[in-house]
Amino acid sequence: MSSLTDRYLAATLRAVPAPRRAELATELRASIADMIDDRTAGGQDHVTAEREVLTELGNPDQLAARYTDRRLQLIGPRYFLVWWRVLRVLLTFVPATVGVVTGVVKATVGGEPGAAVGAGIAVALETGVQIAFWVTLAFAVLERTDTPLNLPEWNVDQLPESTTERQVTLVDSCASIVFLLCAIAFLPFQHFQPWVSGDGSRLPMLDPALWSFWLPALIAVLVVSIGLEVAKYRAGRWTWPLVAVKTVLDLAFAVPVAWLLLTDRLLNPALVDRFEWLREGGAQDVARIAVAVTAAVVIWEVIDSAVKARRQAT
Repeated sequence: MSSLTDRYLAATLRAVPAPRRAELATELRASIADMIDDRTAGGQDHVTAEREVLTELGNPDQLAARYTDRRLQLIGPRYFLVWWRVLRVLLTFVPATVGVVTGVVKATVGGEPGAAVGAGIAVALETGVQIAFWVTLAFAVLERTDTPLNLPEWNVDQLPESTTERQVTLVDSCASIVFLLCAIAFLPFQHFQPWVSGDGSRLPMLDPALWSFWLPALIAVLVVSIGLEVAKYRAGRWTWPLVAVKTVLDLAFAVPVAWLLLTDRLLNPALVDRFEWLREGGAQDVARIAVAVTAAVVIWEVIDSAVKARRQAT
């Protein structure tokens, strides 16, 4: 288990620019050691002295801000860190989730597949702006009215156990899992709440024949991908085995989807027949664009995870 001093240093230096970390680590470690020695010389045991010294130094994020001359203030300093933590958590997954749900509803219930992507992006951006405004306004009011939040004081027990900086945060993992759950839910949703075609009848977006094998297989890949997100969070960082598993899962999802698109087997034939623009080459255009975007995303994801694993290993 890491010592309290090691954990405190790691928590402080993660908010310091990389070029200054080595210098400040040496300086801060020496200062902490001197303060502990002064207390132990007076008769305190080392463990108690260490806890009191670190508690006296205070929240690592605030100490890092003092070292780097960074003001922790938007409207006022009292609740800045709480405001920033709440805002960052909400913006990480709420706009994306609302955007995906809006796009799915627009495409399925609203019967406007062409407008689904634009509607989802617009609503996601609007949600992000609304969150930023109302959260900031709420904390501005709390700051100006001196309203106590009765938050617990920082203490050394809140320090992370590991001194290794996490590559994978809880917020990132939750956002990825929410996205995967939405993707899993969409497959049966589009079948049981199908699209409204031009004549008012309801038709599934995807070919119902795919439920014999391909759609259950894709759902299984997405479920395993959720397991990968959990494993990645528990590891706290990218490793080469995790990169290998992610690559296999990405290919296991992307290759069948691309093949089904290019062979005109993914979309419901009855739905294609109902829309003139799909019958007259639109389906092929959609397939080519979707395959290109899918390939680009997979390549980027694999390269990004490999770079992070290599960086962690060095």
